[in-house]
Amino acid sequence: MRRNRNTSLDTAVTDFILLGLAHPPNLRTFLFLVFFLIYILTQLGNLLILLTVWADPKLHARPMYILLGVLSFLDMWLSSVIVPRIILNFTPASKVIPFGGCVAQLYFFHFLGSTQCFLYTLMAYDRYLAICQPLRYPVLMNGKLCTILVAGAWVAGSIHGSIQASLTFRLPYCGPKQVDYFFCDIPAVLRLACADTTVNELVTFVDIGVVAASCFMLILLSYANIVLAILKIRTADGRRRAFSTCGSHLTVVTVYYVPCIFIYLRAGSKSPLDGAVAVFYTVITPLLNPLIYTLRNQDVKSALKRLRAGRRNVGGEK
Repeated sequence: MRRNRNTSLDTAVTDFILLGLAHPPNLRTFLFLVFFLIYILTQLGNLLILLTVWADPKLHARPMYILLGVLSFLDMWLSSVIVPRIILNFTPASKVIPFGGCVAQLYFFHFLGSTQCFLYTLMAYDRYLAICQPLRYPVLMNGKLCTILVAGAWVAGSIHGSIQASLTFRLPYCGPKQVDYFFCDIPAVLRLACADTTVNELVTFVDIGVVAASCFMLILLSYANIVLAILKIRTADGRRRAFSTCGSHLTVVTVYYVPCIFIYLRAGSKSPLDGAVAVFYTVITPLLNPLIYTLRNQDVKSALKRLRAGRRNVGGEK
């Protein structure tokens, strides 16, 4: 996208205005309550998963649930980067965000989002080893290796977020400063740049496309092998348990990747659907993750029952 603006760079903006989600004025209070409730439930649900994994010895000794705990931690922070600004949009408070705040929001969103992308891939790899290589699983995926892989995902996510933030904000911004979106994200911010953004759009497409496509293909490859291995299980109960364990992860991956692909692999799109789709993977997906894993995962449900039983026993002894 070419921009030939003659505006002097000495009028560079020092802040932006987030226009937020378009909404009828009469629904402002209702939407405020809805998003506030979603935020609270997201934090509480993911905190419950995190505490359950940490408190139950049977869970925090298994790599799968270490990864699940990290996912819950990521969801809590990702929600906190986005949702409070959405809630603020439904109040009379100022919608101005400082330039540095916009940089930080874009960085942390892509840092946490890409780390989550890598984490989903690690979770698929863990399930592949557990089902396709059960005898070698304790050697191929132990606690130490799991910690190293998770640390690598965090480092790679940080690098990805730094690249996107530095490329976006190396451009001059000299007005207008109204971001037609509910948070500082690359497509919305680039529209305000006082320079040619073609290279940025190409790098964004390639970088995010390569990261998302590579992770997604690895996940699909893992699950193709998993399905073949499950079909070889002789007992119906064994097949059911294997599908149940993998079904939770596959559901989460689907609701995460499809909206991301819709947003970032359509360069220059100004579709009115973009905002609604972005709300889904930035607001709804972090809420759904603990629900999916608690409702579909028998191990987590059993751990919750053990914790409740333990509390009742402690209360009875008192």
